[in-house]
Amino acid sequence: MKRTTTILLFLLGTLFTLAAQQPAQYSLFMMNKLNWNPAYAGMENSLVATGIYRSQWQGIEGNPITQNIGVHLPVNIISSGFGLNLENDELGAQSRTTGTAMFNYQLPLSRRAVLALGVSAGFSQRTLDGSKLRTPEGDYVAGTIIHNDALLPVTPISGNLMTYGAGVYFLSEQLELGFSVRHLTEPSAPLSDALSMQLSRAYFFNAQAHFDINSSITFHPAAIVRSDGVQIQTDLAALFRYNGNITAGASLRGYDSNSLDAAALIVGFKLNDHISVAYAYDFTLSAISQVSNGSHEVMLNYNLNRPIGKGRPPKIIYNPRSL
Repeated sequence: MKRTTTILLFLLGTLFTLAAQQPAQYSLFMMNKLNWNPAYAGMENSLVATGIYRSQWQGIEGNPITQNIGVHLPVNIISSGFGLNLENDELGAQSRTTGTAMFNYQLPLSRRAVLALGVSAGFSQRTLDGSKLRTPEGDYVAGTIIHNDALLPVTPISGNLMTYGAGVYFLSEQLELGFSVRHLTEPSAPLSDALSMQLSRAYFFNAQAHFDINSSITFHPAAIVRSDGVQIQTDLAALFRYNGNITAGASLRGYDSNSLDAAALIVGFKLNDHISVAYAYDFTLSAISQVSNGSHEVMLNYNLNRPIGKGRPPKIIYNPRSL
């Protein structure tokens, strides 16, 4: 039997309900805020596109692989922002592809602070590849796939559903705070006659601060807290930026002080005025480190770095100091 998560991978929740995967993991969470909160759309007052690729727990067959692409821009004429987010998340025999549209309305609080209220609507497809499942009583010799379990499929099955979210985001020159809810209605859809999928409601709180240490170095602590109402996971990060071009720092992730998951080293730099790259390497701290070679995450960001379109310009001149 191979060392793989496919052994009884299907035992998630109950025999008849396939619970949704947890939200995809990202160590560069502070550089892709649109993914967590629809209220962030257009908050950089420019056309921004971000792509992320993550390979988690290297060395384990069926390890999580995630791709994410987000694009957003302001709609100044109506004091709003619009964004699109695409994500593909694979874990063993499971995969989930989601496309989400986001819209917000921005309320200026002062010349240097704004509060945004956002909503999102998305389409999610969940697939379970039965040919990748393995059970102790199954027969898998010479390409044969017999699970000896009537509930388990032997071919891919999938289900589709709509999902909705909402969020609020406060942004100023030195502080950012956001709170959002994903899968508000906890939608469910059938995968087969015996199996169904459900997207559990998830909550996200993020915070980031910006401090000038001297004329060349700035400090950017950040945090994100994720919860499904049962468990809480917290990520803490500390980044330093030199001359606005080179970024270096680290982060720590865990459910609590007794259950640390990973520590990550983060580096990034600007290639030019529009394109930035960043990389994170996770050192696994949990028991899975015995079979994992760590995790890799790469980000590519494009920022037009100028207002676009016509209409009323924003009342706030703000530089979020993002990569």
